[in-house]
Amino acid sequence: LPALCPERTRLVRAPRQGWGRAHAVHTGALASEAEALVFLDADMLFFRDHVEALMRWHHTADDLAVTGHLRFVEDTSERLSPDEVFEAIASGTPELLTDAPGEELAWLREAYDASRDLRSAGHSVYSYFIGGTGSVRREFYLSCGGMDPELVLGEDTHLGFRLAQGGAVFVPETGSSSLHLGRPQMEERKEDGARFRRPFVGNRLPLSPSVRQSPGRQWQVPLVDVVVDVGEHRFDDTTATVDSLLAGDVSNIRVTLVGHWPRVDAGRHDPLDAPDLHMRLLREHYRCEPRVRTAASPPPRDPDVPHRLTVRPGHTYARHAVERMIRRIDRARAGLLRATLPGDDLGGPRLERTAAFARAERLAGGDDRDAAVARTHGLVWIDARRELLAAQGATTAVPDDWEQRLEAVRAETDRYRARADRLSRLCAWLTESRTGRALSGLGTGAKGLTR
Repeated sequence: LPALCPERTRLVRAPRQGWGRAHAVHTGALASEAEALVFLDADMLFFRDHVEALMRWHHTADDLAVTGHLRFVEDTSERLSPDEVFEAIASGTPELLTDAPGEELAWLREAYDASRDLRSAGHSVYSYFIGGTGSVRREFYLSCGGMDPELVLGEDTHLGFRLAQGGAVFVPETGSSSLHLGRPQMEERKEDGARFRRPFVGNRLPLSPSVRQSPGRQWQVPLVDVVVDVGEHRFDDTTATVDSLLAGDVSNIRVTLVGHWPRVDAGRHDPLDAPDLHMRLLREHYRCEPRVRTAASPPPRDPDVPHRLTVRPGHTYARHAVERMIRRIDRARAGLLRATLPGDDLGGPRLERTAAFARAERLAGGDDRDAAVARTHGLVWIDARRELLAAQGATTAVPDDWEQRLEAVRAETDRYRARADRLSRLCAWLTESRTGRALSGLGTGAKGLTR
């Protein structure tokens, strides 16, 4: 370390088993004993009060993810010495180090303006967390899993996703700024960077567009965890439900069949009248299906999976069912979707947003989680029979754009009604007035007036 460095600075070497920014940052986080972590890229010049501005937020709450402000300037590192930088920053004149004030990330500024500084950014808020400058409490960072050391690009977005899944509140700090020397790689080589991130980030971040636009695929992290309580349900009822979900438009799912599996032994038994016959059939039916697993009790919530869907056996779901539930909960920016079923309104499917329930747990503790989620994120009710279940015979499913279609039909109806009213008045004038009768006798007059 040079003589010119902050007090109590120490150099931590990253293990040789990995490489890259995420590997280094996570190593530093594990080695640190501080209450909060600040992330700063090595090619940054940050203003004198920049760290203070970031750290001030963490006195207010322990689950904030703060993104600092930065501007991109020409890379002048070759002609700058550490002493020059120190003097300029200490005197409050960092602009003297560059030839121009620099530029903000346009897409990030637009997002701040459109969402009232991320207050209304919705479930995609994690995508605005950038790694160049930011901070988070160390305990919260570790509880969410931290950076994935295996990622060499896109690690900041993935960390933002993990923090969101853990119930974080994202805050932009614009009171102080920093200067990034040179343009970001994603701006200079956007297509190449996006192509590299597509498989590596996509495997770990199921909400990324590349994953959502790849039907029929399975990825490392599923988009939805489906929990089915087998109980005493019949084999046919359970397979009708599970098979329809597996065959749906959303293939990146993981199904857990909850039942008394330990009591199903492999010894001699009556093939047709054995105890737990339906359980035996289910276990063999899904033995080679990698998306289905068995458990004796409902599994704990997986923090990396964005959604958790709970269903009961006995209903066949339409191909669009899971996708429609996700669209409805996203459109409403809600944390919980519940669906009514004939004769069992409270036992219908329920889709939970993991991030919303993590946030509710941090706020409400042991209180009613559903009520807490409804307060903080919102609750949506739908009719499963009309919107989710497979129709018998002809398809009668409600289309996703039914509101737009209805509005278009109403507008067309209004146009025809107005035209009918004009024609009615014209007909009355042609038949009841002397002038109208005279013109109608000419043959062409009425045609011209109709037009």
